[in-house]
Amino acid sequence: MKAILALADGRVFHGKSFGVPGEITGEVVFNTSMTGYQEILTDPSYAGEIVTMTYPMIGNCGINTEDVESSKPHLAGFVVKEYNDYPSNFRSRMSLDAYLKENGIVGIQGIDTRALVRHIRDKGAQTGIISSIDTDPASLVEKARQAPSIVGRDLVKEVTCSQPYAWNEGLWELGSGYPTTAEPGRYKVVAYDFGIKRNILRNLTSLGCDVTVVPATTSAEEVLAMNPDGVFLSNGPGDPDPIRYAQENIRKILGKKPIFGICLGHQLLGLALGGKTYKLKFGHRGGNQPVLRGDGHDVEITSQNHGFAVDAASITDHAVQTHVNLNDNTVEGISHKTMSAFSVQYHPEASPGPHDARYLFDRFIAMMEKERNSD
Repeated sequence: MKAILALADGRVFHGKSFGVPGEITGEVVFNTSMTGYQEILTDPSYAGEIVTMTYPMIGNCGINTEDVESSKPHLAGFVVKEYNDYPSNFRSRMSLDAYLKENGIVGIQGIDTRALVRHIRDKGAQTGIISSIDTDPASLVEKARQAPSIVGRDLVKEVTCSQPYAWNEGLWELGSGYPTTAEPGRYKVVAYDFGIKRNILRNLTSLGCDVTVVPATTSAEEVLAMNPDGVFLSNGPGDPDPIRYAQENIRKILGKKPIFGICLGHQLLGLALGGKTYKLKFGHRGGNQPVLRGDGHDVEITSQNHGFAVDAASITDHAVQTHVNLNDNTVEGISHKTMSAFSVQYHPEASPGPHDARYLFDRFIAMMEKERNSD
């Protein structure tokens, strides 16, 4: 079945439908990872986005039951150059096409993804539409132009959990999968779910944390009443600016409990400190982003997925910049000058280095231990 991808600026790409036939709009972005499409599909941070994979062949690993970051795919649409419908992997349980169909995700294959990515890099990420229903390019371009922008939208409420829940699953082990523990952890952590990835929770559990995940709208008073040793601010989708309720709750928790934030959690911490955020031209999405740590020469290879960034100059009154992106010098990490609070823009739980950034979880543990000993 024929399908069309049309951008709001008038650029049109013709290809073939895969996944569920249909029509979907979203912000068209690209991810430079060579592997890990299953994690990308199920990362809630991609809500509202049509994701283009730059690696030319996608689907050869199939889909398994373990490499998922949430209960289902959250992205709006999926774009690949060449789809492989015959996976070869000992853990594969179904094809990518069948998985997309099962979860109602619209996809397009067979387009020149190199040309699309170059266009996004030159013109910037923008709203687009995939359709196997409407085959009129002019009609689709107009629909893309009329579709809502990702800027100013609260996408967190679309992906956060509805009720608090406990997490007791650790990091994956070859041959045995994910271990679970019934023993309470040494450190009680409350994790705000702005679109949290499961591997973040697994890292915390594996380091001895007793983790309770709470909805994004949970008040600071409710969190503090749980008397945690630390509070975690998760990743999540879209623009951090309209998530005002989270910013206010973070302000109330600052100075009372240690705070660690990742990705959207990092941006929300920056805003809570009185900083500003801005939209990047085409964002950072991939498993190969170089980040300089501190003032020295330590470089981490990081996994990233974000379209907004913290303005470095806006946080200098309360925080210091601890990490910087070597591609464009954007802020990749901050730490409060006097309070126990820090955050990073990238994803240490994704382990692209593979362990370049795992020390961040240890830092959170050490911070909670220090606060406990000072009481």
